[in-house]
Amino acid sequence: MKISVYVASAFSKYHKGGNKAGMVLLDTKLTTIQKLSIAKKLGYAETAFILKSKIADYKFEYFTPKEEVDLCGHATIGSFTLLMHLNKLFKNQYTIETNSGLLSITIKDNVILMEQNKPVYYDVVPLKELAGCFDVRDIDSKYPIRIASTGLKDILIPIRSEEQLNTLQPNFARIKEVSKYYGVVGMHLYAFNNNRIICRNFAPLYDINEESATGTSNCALACYLYECGYLQKKTYVFEQGYALHSPSEILVNLSTNAGDEIEKVYVGGKGYYCETKCLNIE
Repeated sequence: MKISVYVASAFSKYHKGGNKAGMVLLDTKLTTIQKLSIAKKLGYAETAFILKSKIADYKFEYFTPKEEVDLCGHATIGSFTLLMHLNKLFKNQYTIETNSGLLSITIKDNVILMEQNKPVYYDVVPLKELAGCFDVRDIDSKYPIRIASTGLKDILIPIRSEEQLNTLQPNFARIKEVSKYYGVVGMHLYAFNNNRIICRNFAPLYDINEESATGTSNCALACYLYECGYLQKKTYVFEQGYALHSPSEILVNLSTNAGDEIEKVYVGGKGYYCETKCLNIE
């Protein structure tokens, strides 16, 4: 059987870089094994399968080359970039059904914003637990190392400077061990440079050594920075992908109530269509 597979990049900066993902518009039913086979053949961090939904505009399923995951920000943004390219979008707001629940998508001025779940915070990870992942002397001790999620769990790790962030040498085997122990997708490292926030993301447990743009991780980071009072904004801009020569820009918008508690979380950015491939699957 031949399947048309699309590729688009999400969270691009100046219509370059970003994070590529595969997309499949499904009219025929595929098995989990077939979906995994497509994701493996494409080789991107995630591939989104876009299906019909009885409770939303679309149903989304996400597969890494290794297994299914509940949510993926860049694959969703890339998918709506593709739908826009194919002239399949006729309104400014959509709902999608995911394994993380029903989420809304808003499109304004070619920026695609995806609703995320409210933040949930988990363990504070002791510094010693990260020994061997990279040089722990690069970690900024002013901030706790915290596990957080707006759909997928990551360890948020503060790094002392942008230079140290860009030059650190990750030990992916050790990062994989720690990620498995704490039940997280991976590690999201961040550093401040005046008003800029620069990030790197490692998820070798899911066969993704490093990603150039991660929507869910930066959402969790924005909520964490806001609620802990480290850097309070309603709109955050995160830079990522420099180590992979694929500069990315991820926007996170927070909506709060009268008590300054986070009510809504949105992640988004711009993207561009890349190519269409034809794959043979059994």
